[in-house]
Amino acid sequence: MQKSDFNFELPSELIAQYPLKSREQSRLLCMGRKTGALTHHRFYELPELMREGDCLLLNDSRVMPARLFGKTEKGDNVEVVILPSKPDTMSGDKDLRECLTRPGRKTRVGAKIVFGNDELTATVNSITGSGNRLIEFECDGIFSKVLDRLGKMPLPPYITAELEDKERYQTVYSNEVGSAAAPTAGLHFTRELLDELSLKGINICYATLHVGLGTFRPVKTDRIEEHQMHAEYFILPETTAEVVNRVKKSGGRIIAVGTTSCRMLEACADDSGFVSPFSGFTDIFIYPGYSFKCVDGLITNFHLPESTLIMLVSAFAGRDNTIRAYNEAIQERYRFFSFGDAMFII
Repeated sequence: MQKSDFNFELPSELIAQYPLKSREQSRLLCMGRKTGALTHHRFYELPELMREGDCLLLNDSRVMPARLFGKTEKGDNVEVVILPSKPDTMSGDKDLRECLTRPGRKTRVGAKIVFGNDELTATVNSITGSGNRLIEFECDGIFSKVLDRLGKMPLPPYITAELEDKERYQTVYSNEVGSAAAPTAGLHFTRELLDELSLKGINICYATLHVGLGTFRPVKTDRIEEHQMHAEYFILPETTAEVVNRVKKSGGRIIAVGTTSCRMLEACADDSGFVSPFSGFTDIFIYPGYSFKCVDGLITNFHLPESTLIMLVSAFAGRDNTIRAYNEAIQERYRFFSFGDAMFII
């Protein structure tokens, strides 16, 4: 398939620059997976659209405040964005991490960088094949706590407004620190809405996939089959696998909250749709022609043209249905991308 098959014209004013004051007030476009039929709702109506016995899988990864601004020994300003890695690498006062830096010419091997009032120092150890830097950070205290104090949220490049409250780029159930971007489909949930879903008999379970900045990397090949998907670290716990398999066996529907949850489930599923616990990396690339094994429903935001994310949605709902739904969302003035509105495909 051609990358251009997933293009659409989006007015720039529909790119949401800030989150709504109330998460659950986002609009929700519901689409029948088989028919393509569309209905319009608010996100707080989600319990009415689900059935007792369904299962929601949520990605509980928490975004690192991974964007740092510092100075080299020569006084040059540099920006460093720490990329996700395996968990539990941020517990001590030293840490070696892969990073993006800007400008690159100021961060050659051996360059030393200072952040804050000398609270955090860094040395560029080496340069990877992709041009990223391996940087050793050192601080007086716990690195993760210093990072939380000095770092800023690495918001997507299409968001130009400053974020007043860092927690609005976190899901209310975020727990495991490690992402460079939020699993944005989950931003619409409140604790009260999760409680309401539980009271209705919806099984709510969690897994962790640390979202990398590769999620914003454009597809550069004209033929999408030639695109190499970025790898991301995830953990699907045994307790979650047991819930998913029990619901699947009883005939309930497995609903992934976000493309990250969808990729986790499909990466762990056998041909019968049952999943096994797993921890490790996945570079699964889901595009039209893929046969879904586990996922029965998908809650997701509206994604960038020609992105791997809209390709996944098109694989799940059909390319024509997806583009038709996006065109209606544009006509109805839905808000797009990370802080935008949501779709429920079932």
